Amino acid sequence: MANKKTLCFTCNKEKITHSCEGCSKDFCSTEDRQILNNKLHHITHEYNEFKQTMNEQKQNPQKHSLIKQVNLWEIKSIEIIQQKAQVYRKIVIESLRTCINDIEMKSKDLNEQIKQIGEKNEFNEINLNDLRNELMKITEELHNPSNMSIQENSQPFMNDISIILSKKPKFNKWNQNAITVAAGNREGQQLNQLNRPVGIFIDKSKNIFITDCYNDRVVEWKYNAKIGQIIAGGNGKGDRMNQLYCPTDMIVDQQSDSIIIADWRGRRVIQWLNRNQQILIDNIDCYGLATDKYGFLYVSDSEKDEVRRWEMGEYNNEGIIVAGGNGQGNQLNQLHAPRFIFVDEDQSVYVSDSKNDRVIKWRKGAKEGKIVAGGNGRGENLNQFFEPRGLIVDDLGQIYVTDRENHRVMRWCEGKEEGEIIVGGNGGGNQSNQLNGPCGLSFDDEGNLYVPDYWNHRIQKFEVIL
Repeated sequence: MANKKTLCFTCNKEKITHSCEGCSKDFCSTEDRQILNNKLHHITHEYNEFKQTMNEQKQNPQKHSLIKQVNLWEIKSIEIIQQKAQVYRKIVIESLRTCINDIEMKSKDLNEQIKQIGEKNEFNEINLNDLRNELMKITEELHNPSNMSIQENSQPFMNDISIILSKKPKFNKWNQNAITVAAGNREGQQLNQLNRPVGIFIDKSKNIFITDCYNDRVVEWKYNAKIGQIIAGGNGKGDRMNQLYCPTDMIVDQQSDSIIIADWRGRRVIQWLNRNQQILIDNIDCYGLATDKYGFLYVSDSEKDEVRRWEMGEYNNEGIIVAGGNGQGNQLNQLHAPRFIFVDEDQSVYVSDSKNDRVIKWRKGAKEGKIVAGGNGRGENLNQFFEPRGLIVDDLGQIYVTDRENHRVMRWCEGKEEGEIIVGGNGGGNQSNQLNGPCGLSFDDEGNLYVPDYWNHRIQKFEVIL
């Protein structure tokens, strides 16, 4: 539609224009129409290209961009699986080597037992059953390692696998400033005091059982309690049935309300069962106690420099020597003032060999032990001890030891040349980051560490840092 001169929308000049019914703007000439035609041509061309692509994809859907993404995902997924498979093969091979080495050691022990029984020609059906059971056990472990399995986790579009190692090391750390959870009110015999605590046990409710050595009693401190309660002894120093004389260690069985106590200076192992007393083993310089999964009782004798084992309930004999027993000395078949002991799943006995400043491990049936911590002379270096005491070995074979005269607790991994300080090691003292002659040690279910701080007459709790 022709108009008088108006301002052209395109060239911004006053000319004879035509008004566009589509956009209601004024254009000066047909040149602008050409511009619009060009744009239409371009759109038409793009549409034709689109239609061609659509027809191609209709005929061959594999060329769609989504399919390309799927293909790319497939390639990357296969690469990831191959990479993971390579890593897992390496983990399995390394773990199998460790497992087979351990089984080989057990097989040598079994072979030695078979030879000894054959040479002595003194065996019965029970002995043969024991050998057969041990052979079946290590055979099963060879084919199906107990510390390793493969777990498959289903994920969308892909099944991923992961190697589950039940013995994956966990190197926990603990707050270096402890909390006093029992006593700490100087030396004394009141119920809020201790006098040179030695042994300790923490139950599932975090109640604390303590051999209060110089108060000649065993006390229990309920969780968050301000005072303890006497559960054994506490009737003066002596050898009467209701008395104790410097108890050092104990085994607590809460289900049967039983406590087996190493009454060190009383030279006896005594059981308090439902408040009634029974002497289990007499005339023994007992210091440390332990039990194994079969219910055998182990006792360290710091005078005879040996550890003996008794079958539970069969205390009318001399027991069996399972470590030491070859006189006082520092040879691998000897001990010197053994203190605390620990027995693992394989009935190997770990001993804090205090005067030899080492921890020594005796495999079941072995004629001599193997040094697994310390043994490098007395000192304060990381490869040394100064009269080790408390002893715990976890499922990973990590050895926790209270290094008494160095006022610290250490962790050693078997096979390593030195340990590491996990708490203490800041000189003897009574500050929250110090210990003074620590003796036993224990962990609660959360991994918090408890230490009887001997000369500070208190129990220190070091909270775990996960």
